[in-house]
Amino acid sequence: MPRSALYLTGRLAGALLTLLAGALIVFVVIKAAPGDPALAVLGENARPELVAAFRHAHHLDEPLGVQFWIWLSGLLHGNFGLSLTIAGGIPISELIAARLPITAFVGLYAVLMAVAISLTMGTVAALRRGRAIDTLATSIAVLGISMPDFWLSYMLIFALALGWHLFPAYGFISPMDSISGAFHSGFLPALAIAAPMAAVFSRMLRTSLLDTANREYVTVARSFGFSAPFVFRHYIFRNALIPYVTVIGLQIRYLLGGVVVIERIFGIQGLGSLMVDAVFARDYPTVLACTIVFLTVVLLVNFAVDLLCVALDPRRST
Repeated sequence: MPRSALYLTGRLAGALLTLLAGALIVFVVIKAAPGDPALAVLGENARPELVAAFRHAHHLDEPLGVQFWIWLSGLLHGNFGLSLTIAGGIPISELIAARLPITAFVGLYAVLMAVAISLTMGTVAALRRGRAIDTLATSIAVLGISMPDFWLSYMLIFALALGWHLFPAYGFISPMDSISGAFHSGFLPALAIAAPMAAVFSRMLRTSLLDTANREYVTVARSFGFSAPFVFRHYIFRNALIPYVTVIGLQIRYLLGGVVVIERIFGIQGLGSLMVDAVFARDYPTVLACTIVFLTVVLLVNFAVDLLCVALDPRRST
């Protein structure tokens, strides 16, 4: 079997095992939490026979292993199941299809914003090492890393929404309804997510650029008489992007955690808020479905980062 086929097979097997392990851990944790979906739907004063009938209809009276296997069997057939509490009887796939584009837009908006900021700050800081602008960029990066995204969210709301009335403080216009409205209403939540990530990215890029600039092949390129911009573009910047891109892939998992919090603060009806609502309502199938979607996104992004790193340095594929 070719090396590339072995690599893809191994990555696919690892991804499936990760999805299975993640779903199992979340299932055990939410089942250990107090609360009963039957009481959440029927009320605390519901008659015992009604509670028993609800639990039996949704297999909640089965052993935990049997419940997990029933859910997993449905997932293998492309069926996430039905919502128990927050949207009783509605297929979870419909809920996810309605919420996922919103979360994807905000998350992608934040990543693009973080990449644009970090490429500028990190490159300028590396090219002006030891100067005032380097100190300023480094200080801003340290400040960005130190600020929790939920605290920054409230500061942005107070300053730019309630103070200067530049952006809405609450609510979000779906990109399905208006692209310009989505960019405007999503600016503050995207910035709250992007700022800490941009700080991490810019510090990594600065460090990587400075480290790459001292490599022997860069010294050789300079000795050939190549211009400084040519050496920077072709020998320093491209090779410095490899650890930078890797860090971006690793930060995606933290981005998803930030999206869950930010969506609640700004009233965004995305996948993160759906998952939080499902947790509080003890809607186990919906929580598991959201977990699978988030894990799949992380795995796909990491795989894309691997491919991009190979494109930047083809020696990695050998």
